[in-house]
Amino acid sequence: MTSMFDFFGGDMARRAESVLDFARRRLTGEFTVDPFGFDEELTENVLLPALRPLYRNWFRVDVRGIENVPADDAALVVANHSGTVPVDSLMTQLAVHDEHPAHRHLRALGATLVFQLPVISDLARKSGSTLACNEDVEKLLSSGELVGVWPEGFKGVGKPYSERYRLQRFGRGGFVAAALRSRAPIVPCSIVGAEEIYPMIASADFLARLLRLPYLPITPTFPWLGPLGLVPLPSKWTIEFGEPIPTDEYPDGAADDPMVIFELTDQVRDTIQQTLNRLLDGRGNPFF
Repeated sequence: MTSMFDFFGGDMARRAESVLDFARRRLTGEFTVDPFGFDEELTENVLLPALRPLYRNWFRVDVRGIENVPADDAALVVANHSGTVPVDSLMTQLAVHDEHPAHRHLRALGATLVFQLPVISDLARKSGSTLACNEDVEKLLSSGELVGVWPEGFKGVGKPYSERYRLQRFGRGGFVAAALRSRAPIVPCSIVGAEEIYPMIASADFLARLLRLPYLPITPTFPWLGPLGLVPLPSKWTIEFGEPIPTDEYPDGAADDPMVIFELTDQVRDTIQQTLNRLLDGRGNPFF
């Protein structure tokens, strides 16, 4: 009979062997990176595991409607953006990978600022993120990838807490045009919980301009508590993926029609806002 020591010893030995094998491949360069810089092996073995305690134990994310995300075809996931620090994009990437039966990677689109920051830029590229430009979006969608966009940008993530869960303008609809050209469905995604992690009560605008940042948040804990103020509050999250909105029914040239772009953008925005309202109505204390 196998003893408990032998069982756990064997499990630990396999894990150690796996770690050593991973380290060997990294040192010898036996790993692949796609044209956008995505390092799937590093993402699955290092980056996503580092986020899981936050996802499972701190925010206790409840994912709904994951069956609305295609198993292997291209799709554009469009979500609301909030939280002062864009943690919501990371949690959405992890939700898609961990909860979807196909364990797909969500290729997030990031603002220019993300790719100007040391260390952050490199990690973003390796985790599958790329610059939010139509050319890159269309390339990813055309190759069958799952792409995530947060079209409110800094207007959403940097809005004051008094405006929580009120969607900001969705840019000029470039994401809709890319989906139309690629014939990829649009999956609305509504995130509740992120607004409470860093409630922004004001912005130090003068310092933000000096540092060339879109805003510099002042929250109930930052900068008053120093480094402790950087710890996000443990709000309870819900991420809901809505029914896909097809784009393959539109005629050729629809991506160049401003009225089509406006109407489809408005449809996606309204769907997300209505879902947010429904989720908020059914939510009790945001931290339990």
